[in-house]
Amino acid sequence: MNALTRLGADLALAADNLRAQKTRTLLTALGMVFGVGAVIGMLAIGAGARQQSLALIEQLGVRNLMIDSIPPGSPQQMQQRRMTSPGLTERDVRILTANLEGLDRISPRRFLHPSHLLPPLARAMPDLFGVLPAYARIHDFHALAGRFFDALDNAASAAVCVLGQTAKVSLFGYQAAVGRYVKVNDTWLRVIGVLGNQIGGASGGTRDWNNVIYVPLRTFQYRFYDNSFNLKDDLDGVDLNLRPGADSVTAARVVTAILNQTHHHTDDFTVTVPAALLAQQQQTQRIFTLVMVAIAAISLLVGGIGIMNIVLATVLERTREIGVRRAAGARRADILRQFLAEALLISISGGALGIGFGVGLSWIIAATAGWTTIVSGWSIVIAFGVSAGVGVAFGIYPARKAARIDPIEALRYE
Repeated sequence: MNALTRLGADLALAADNLRAQKTRTLLTALGMVFGVGAVIGMLAIGAGARQQSLALIEQLGVRNLMIDSIPPGSPQQMQQRRMTSPGLTERDVRILTANLEGLDRISPRRFLHPSHLLPPLARAMPDLFGVLPAYARIHDFHALAGRFFDALDNAASAAVCVLGQTAKVSLFGYQAAVGRYVKVNDTWLRVIGVLGNQIGGASGGTRDWNNVIYVPLRTFQYRFYDNSFNLKDDLDGVDLNLRPGADSVTAARVVTAILNQTHHHTDDFTVTVPAALLAQQQQTQRIFTLVMVAIAAISLLVGGIGIMNIVLATVLERTREIGVRRAAGARRADILRQFLAEALLISISGGALGIGFGVGLSWIIAATAGWTTIVSGWSIVIAFGVSAGVGVAFGIYPARKAARIDPIEALRYE
């Protein structure tokens, strides 16, 4: 018999023996099912988290820097700060523009949470942001309808606004919004644009960056009053975009040094570097994925031990059969292949069922927890390959033990 024919005969015989003990075979295979499913599920969670993180960093921009004012905790703390630091102001913007090499675009940022809005809202109150036109280029905004405001709108303090996707649906449903009017507090604004879906924004965090209304910075300054202004800096933040080839980490050090001088080393601002966040996130994600896979691999180890246990029990139960086969001319290699084939079939069938379980588990996690999960082809190949390898590794010992049984003693075995 050639090798292929012999393998087919061994697998057919192994399948017959396993079918004779259906319940025991199924219970043994469950260890591999859960192990493979857990590995695929954990890798899917890791891949989904990695994609979301990369998308957020991409939205923030790898050549961007975000400066954010740190709000004081009380009026007393604000007074204490003002003794040494003027806070984040437009003077800082001018100094950074004049002294930061590699700077391409810059936009101050102001924030207000409106007290009331018309038309009546169907969802949570959107935030109002006052920014320069460059802000759209810094964060790579794309308009689904209309346009973003320009320098002329800002210079004229025009009563115009651009809606994020969630804010637009909340105000106008799925009807056209461009050309209609929104009343924010006591100011009517004409909608000139609607943005596409945004993943992140100026400083990340938990804010829904699609539930935002953008207005020109001068419009914000001259048409809106912030009740909490006395407890805030003149600016809530500054967003910068660097030219291609500029080192964002080095630029962040320069920005920090400049602001430390103008703020007299008062700890009232933060500088966020998306490129550094990306490197840190990738490292954290690799560790997280390795830990999750290691935990899931324990199930595969338990499944392998179960396979070894069941094959050892099978060897004891079929000792007399082994003696008969050896007496009929079977070689040790034939006995070894017979029991190794059974271990391999259990692990392969468990691995195949585990793939379906893992894909279903990923879908359930995504549907119930709201996490993004991605089942990749390589995760399936790795999990299935490991399951087959575990079956072979844990099946070798009992198979060799069966092959070494003395045929004379086996025929006497009861």
